[in-house]
Amino acid sequence: MKPFAYARPGSAAQAVRDVAAEPQAVFLAGGTNLVDHLKLGVAQPELVVDVRRLTSRDITDLEDGGLRLGAASTNSEVAADRRVRERYPVLAQALLAGATGQLRNLATTGGNPLQRTRCVYFQDVTTPCNKRQPGSGCSAVGGYTRYHAVLGTAAALPDPTAPETCIATHPSDMAVALAALDAQVQVLGRDGARTVPFVDLHRLPGDDPSRDTVLEHGELITAIDLPPLAPGARSAYRKVRDRASYAFALVSVAAVVDPDGVRIALGGVAHKPWRASRAEEVLHGGPLTEDAVRHAMDVELTAAQPQPGVDGGNGFKIPLVSRTVVATLRDLEASS
Repeated sequence: MKPFAYARPGSAAQAVRDVAAEPQAVFLAGGTNLVDHLKLGVAQPELVVDVRRLTSRDITDLEDGGLRLGAASTNSEVAADRRVRERYPVLAQALLAGATGQLRNLATTGGNPLQRTRCVYFQDVTTPCNKRQPGSGCSAVGGYTRYHAVLGTAAALPDPTAPETCIATHPSDMAVALAALDAQVQVLGRDGARTVPFVDLHRLPGDDPSRDTVLEHGELITAIDLPPLAPGARSAYRKVRDRASYAFALVSVAAVVDPDGVRIALGGVAHKPWRASRAEEVLHGGPLTEDAVRHAMDVELTAAQPQPGVDGGNGFKIPLVSRTVVATLRDLEASS
C-alpha cells in the first residue's frame, strides 16, 4: 500500500475544499471498497479525507411524503427502517441482497452507489485496464466476460486496444433500486449544493472509461432523496447470481409498478445501472401480461451486444434478463 496523508476536517465544506485542492485526494466513509483498492494498489491517493462524521446519519421524512437518506446512514440502517420496508421494499430487498451484515453495517448511503467495478482486470494491476489506467487498453475483451456488460458497449467486438473500450459492469445492488425509484442525489461542491437525478449520476464509458459518474472532483454526496410513490405502488428487487450466498449479480432487476406505469432498472448488464426506458415506453398504459413484458424486453434488448470470451462469453445474459424481468413483474401483479 502506498503511503498517504490522512485528514479529518471539521465540516463537509472543508472536506470538499481539501479534496478539490488535491488532484490525488479521495473521500473515505465506510471504506468497504476503497480499503480493498488501497491494498491492491488500484487506488493510490496522496490524501484520504475522512467524511464519515460530516454528513447526516438520519433518515428523515420530507414534506412531499418522500424520505431523505443521510449520506452517512448505513446500508443496515436503511434496510431496517420501517418506512423504507413499507414504502420502498425494492430498496430494502436490494440492500439485503447486496452484502453480508458486517459489510452493511459499514457501507454508507453516499458511498455504496460510488463503489467501483469488481472487474477482475480492473483489480489486477498487472493487466491493462482503461478504467484504472486510461489509454492502456481493455483486458476484459476476449477474456473472462461472464460478469461483463451486454448493454451500453460500443460494439459487439470492441477493440481491446482502443482507449475508450470498457465492458465492466457497475456492482451496486442499491444503485439499481435507486434508479428505478427516480431518486435524487444531493451533492456539495466548491460552487455550492446541487441536485443530480440518480438516473444521470453514472456514466457509460464514452471517451473516458475512468470516470464512473458525472460528479466533479471534490463533490461530496450529502443525501439521497426518495420521492413519494403513488398510492397502490408496488416494488420488488430480484437478483440472479452464481451462488446462493453473497455474490455480485449476473443479472438483477428493480421494478416499481404504480397507476402511472412501470419503472424497470437492470443491474449486472452495463457500465451503469441500466434504466430500461424502451421497455417502459412499450408497456406504458397496457396490461403487464407475460407476453407483453417479453415483447417489451425484446425491444429493450435489441441493442444488446453479447461479449465472447474464454469462458464462453456472456450471451446468456440476454435471455436471462428478459426472464428475470418477466418473473419480477409477474410476482408484483400477483400481489396486487
